[in-house]
Amino acid sequence: MTQSHPGISKAVIPAAGLGTRFLPATKATPKEMLPVVDKPAIQYVVEEAVDAGLHDVLMITGRNKRPLEDHFDRNYELEEALDRKGDHERLDRIRASNDLATMHYVRQGDPRGLGHAVLCAAPHVGDQPFAVLLGDDLIDPRDPLLSRMVEVRETLGGSVVALMEVDPAQVHLYGCAAVEPTGESDVVRVTDLVEKPDPADAPSNYAVIGRYVLDPAIFGILRKTEPGRGGEIQLTDALHKLAVDDGSGGPVHGVVFKGRRYDTGDRGDYLRAIVRLACEREDLGPEFRSWLRRYVTEEMQTP
Repeated sequence: MTQSHPGISKAVIPAAGLGTRFLPATKATPKEMLPVVDKPAIQYVVEEAVDAGLHDVLMITGRNKRPLEDHFDRNYELEEALDRKGDHERLDRIRASNDLATMHYVRQGDPRGLGHAVLCAAPHVGDQPFAVLLGDDLIDPRDPLLSRMVEVRETLGGSVVALMEVDPAQVHLYGCAAVEPTGESDVVRVTDLVEKPDPADAPSNYAVIGRYVLDPAIFGILRKTEPGRGGEIQLTDALHKLAVDDGSGGPVHGVVFKGRRYDTGDRGDYLRAIVRLACEREDLGPEFRSWLRRYVTEEMQTP
């Protein structure tokens, strides 16, 4: 008989990073607010959480992140101006961000790594399972990764990480998982996790990407986790302990993702994400694709 586990209603989004790879654009603007077509990257992430049924969202912020709070709050002056102009299409679009979820905010203070950011969520989350979504990874809404992870957690308990197969030469950029098969083609049992291993020492080419569904037992482990790579408290190190111990925190499983993912933390991938998403928009795509074809053709003909 399938065991039932408590449902999930809370999402945590760490957003305290400095965004140094995008300077000078991020000198005064949080990297999470950089637009992807016509929405800030962070809105895509919140929408993904809501689409998975998680309507309680806690954002872990830092200094200079006030625009994140403003974006998900009401702007009465702007709404009134649009209403007076009869611009109801844009009015509906800005109101949509106000009403997406119940938003909460807490400052990380001293940025001591992803594990520390997750630990900052402990008072809000309590003893409930919860999801963590990293803002640099945008998952195409047509590929409901988080919903699948929530489903796996509710069936198997414990924690669930999102995995993608990557080129072995790139595995040093990610947390890497050792896995064994389960009875489902897209689900594996995680037996070990290593943060950014050398390619020669990597247990597989399964990389952990920025989606997690975590058992609250992770908080007790994080409180005891010493700083690791880069002098930071690594979430991977805490998940490693859950994976290798048969304690009360339950097992760690991985959902192998083969869908569309956009990495907005890298400048090149950020630009590619904008092009891909713009091409697929019904309102922008036809004209933009036509222009793009002409541009590429002209570039190929240029000596």
